[in-house]
Amino acid sequence: MKFCWARGASLGKTSRTEHPPSPRVSASGSSLLWTPLLAIGAAAFAAEIPFFFFGTPSGHDVEFHLYSWLEILSQWKQGIFYPRWAALAHFAYGEPRFLFYPPASWTLGAALSAILPWSVAASVYIWIVLVAAGVSMFVLMRRWLDRRDAIFAAVLYAVNPYHLVIVYWRSAFAELLASCLVPLLLILVLKAADGERRVVVPLSLLLAAAWLTNAPAAIMIHYSLALLILLLAWQRRSPRLLLVGAAAVAVGACLSAFYLLPAIYEQKWVNIAEAVSGGSRPQDNFLFIHTSDADHDAFNRVISWVAVLEIVVTLTAAWACTSWRESKRALWNTLLCWAVACGIVMFPVTALLWKFLPKLAFMQFPWRWLLCLSMIFTIFVTVGVRRWWLRTAICLVTILVIATAWHRIQPPWWDQAADLREMQDNMADGTGYEGVDEYTPVGAEPTAIQPDTRKVRVDGASHAAIHVYYWNPESKMFTAKMSAPDQLALRLFRYPAWKVEVNGRVVETAEREGTGQMLVPVEAGMNRVQITFVRTWDRTVGGWLSIVSVLSLILWWRLTRMQTNRGQR
Repeated sequence: MKFCWARGASLGKTSRTEHPPSPRVSASGSSLLWTPLLAIGAAAFAAEIPFFFFGTPSGHDVEFHLYSWLEILSQWKQGIFYPRWAALAHFAYGEPRFLFYPPASWTLGAALSAILPWSVAASVYIWIVLVAAGVSMFVLMRRWLDRRDAIFAAVLYAVNPYHLVIVYWRSAFAELLASCLVPLLLILVLKAADGERRVVVPLSLLLAAAWLTNAPAAIMIHYSLALLILLLAWQRRSPRLLLVGAAAVAVGACLSAFYLLPAIYEQKWVNIAEAVSGGSRPQDNFLFIHTSDADHDAFNRVISWVAVLEIVVTLTAAWACTSWRESKRALWNTLLCWAVACGIVMFPVTALLWKFLPKLAFMQFPWRWLLCLSMIFTIFVTVGVRRWWLRTAICLVTILVIATAWHRIQPPWWDQAADLREMQDNMADGTGYEGVDEYTPVGAEPTAIQPDTRKVRVDGASHAAIHVYYWNPESKMFTAKMSAPDQLALRLFRYPAWKVEVNGRVVETAEREGTGQMLVPVEAGMNRVQITFVRTWDRTVGGWLSIVSVLSLILWWRLTRMQTNRGQR
């Protein structure tokens, strides 16, 4: 990194002069690396101390994530590297969950479940993600502050109030993982503003990572990118920044196309509108909103007070950043505008924005903007509050708010070892688990199904001798010797990606009225039925688009590196 006295107000540069490292500093390089990691790791561990007394937090999304991990692990063992169909969802009728939910969190969760005892997999996941978030913040803050202050910022960000709400009340593991990307977004945008030419590639990779981690967080990150790029382009009078941002968005979408294109195209095959149904709509989740659901409103009060705390402290600390308001005025203005935008959109006054801005409604919960606000909160507290006793007081106040919400408004829920074992048992014996409304195939009705029904049975009055040879997540085969032509009802929801062959001939299936389960037409006599979850055109095109994009980036990187080496000779 270059340092320049003449650009003390630069957004991405610092006003320190650069000196060669002394032998003493070089010798302590290991300490420079490990001290921040130990501090962040200790803070993340401290946040999990209640786990030892109460169990694993059982937040709103815990079953969704933990069953997804077990499902993925089961399919990996069967040789399915990238699962698409959650075979045991809806009590083994299935749903295309992994076509729509990004792969990063369930890949990490399943990997941890494969190597660690199941009872600690979620706790280790949370610890790893909190540490990763702290490290990303440390990297950001070292651009401006000394190591000691950067460590404080990293620790504060790792265990900030919103992260604690996610851990204890929400169990939104993918959203928590996406918090690692927000500080990196700011780093790359500031590099772009400082004129670094090759920033498009890492920025594109970050945007692709956002799509592959959590869709609501990706929407936040893209809107934040647009705001930051517009502010910086206006401050710098640099239309080039707009081109950099647009190019990064396009390349990022291409890199993640193997997930993004099927998730967009196949929405018409599922009840995706249920994602913003009653209770999950933005208008039901503004701060301090009231609904007819007492539990919903209790959690809303928890998150509302946490949001108010962060907003008030952020604005107060921002005003206290006297050094930045003078020496880094452009950066201070940018962060303050970002913080104000994050705060305002949590209130009902912005209801029209949530209704008309593209895809914003699919964020569901306006208070999700705390994911971005928490990073700005951390920056301003670290820069604006220099006295350690005052920093400690702020941390104690945040802990007090969380503790008060815990004891007075809505205590967290907990899973014990027996609850976690029950999940494993439900997967092992094929019982399955509840599915998700928005990923349910069109025409399916989960409330009308019979969870304990056979895999294959006759739908009419005919007699049949049925033998199931295998019933795997993405392929199934059985025979049915029929006394007369009829239809077979399967313990499987109908979905366009299922290809059904009877005696080697592709047949058109139907869905049973009232349940949506697949009906297969068969003739009298012996019928050999083969069912395969095929690769649809959108998955093929998306996969090739991602491959071509990755290869193009590698080629571009090598060519620019060769040009740079020639220029240095």
